[in-house]
Amino acid sequence: MQIQNSDTGEADVIKDEAAARSGMPARRRGIQGRLDGIRATRTGALTLKIVVGIIGVVMVVGGLIMVPFPGPGWLVVFAGLAVLSTEFHWARKLLEFGKRTLHAWTEWYKRQGWTVRILVLIVTLAAAGAIVYAGLRTLGIDVIEIGLNFVQTR
Repeated sequence: MQIQNSDTGEADVIKDEAAARSGMPARRRGIQGRLDGIRATRTGALTLKIVVGIIGVVMVVGGLIMVPFPGPGWLVVFAGLAVLSTEFHWARKLLEFGKRTLHAWTEWYKRQGWTVRILVLIVTLAAAGAIVYAGLRTLGIDVIEIGLNFVQTR
């Protein structure tokens, strides 16, 4: 032991030796280590929960808004749940439920014949088209009217 050298500026060496003798696990590296450092204080843990909560909720809500439109809506929802699951147990459970449900749906869909697959495709395209049409109508754009005017001028 080098305790007699503590006032000579070798405090880091002494701390490292004490940590090596300790039964505690080493601090994790990377992002997990940083998050552990933030969580080490009550204020840091609360601040981290609030920041992660806000970011996750914004992602989930934004993803849900994007779901009816073409694009990565569900991907953003799952990404938001993944962010929330870093701090909230309920989000981790919900994310796991979503993964299981998506896997079950995918497996069911793979077992179906081509008639059911085509029917699912038609229903999906019709729903997406209706949602896009309704969204454009709320913006004051009537694509059917525009299409009819285009056809009539030809």
